Amino acid sequence: MYHLIKGIYYELTREDEYSVLILGLDNAGKTTLLEKLKSIYGSGKEVNPDKIVPTVGQNVGHIRINSINLKLWDVGGQDMLRTLWKEYYAEAHAIVFVVDSTDRARIEECRHTLQTVITDEDTEGIPVLMLANKQDRDDSLEVEDIKEIFNRIAENLGARDSRVLPISALKGTGVTEAADWLTVRLARNRQYRPPDKR
Repeated sequence: MYHLIKGIYYELTREDEYSVLILGLDNAGKTTLLEKLKSIYGSGKEVNPDKIVPTVGQNVGHIRINSINLKLWDVGGQDMLRTLWKEYYAEAHAIVFVVDSTDRARIEECRHTLQTVITDEDTEGIPVLMLANKQDRDDSLEVEDIKEIFNRIAENLGARDSRVLPISALKGTGVTEAADWLTVRLARNRQYRPPDKR
């Protein structure tokens, strides 16, 4: 009897959780973004940026925003690790693609990489939020210039929700706006890709 009651209680108290992939080329600021989100919506503890190292493999964070539970997957962006991204697509509810606005030399590689991600059948229909990171730096591309570059793949996005927003993951500028946009789209898209239970 105890196990039955415990099982019923467990089922009744489980909450919805959405998995969000944080992707982008290496050095785009994905881990800095994850740590900033955790400090704002999670523990409240800031991580010294000097202590953040390149991700080899993955980092995972759990946060709650606007009563929505998120499991954030920060996956390494080095060329050899990008082939592993596909393993995460089927379970993802949204993709946050981080662009280094100062890396002009690799902006086309970045565009091509995002195009590969959004044309995979396992990512079809899920929201895509592209973040033009490092907007606090003087040498960064303007958001309008980045939008123009990525408009060439807009037809691949189809009818799904997508947006380009400026942020500075280091300073936190634009991070809460990005999180708000994301949570609204996740809730809106729950019929297409229902949340997991945790």
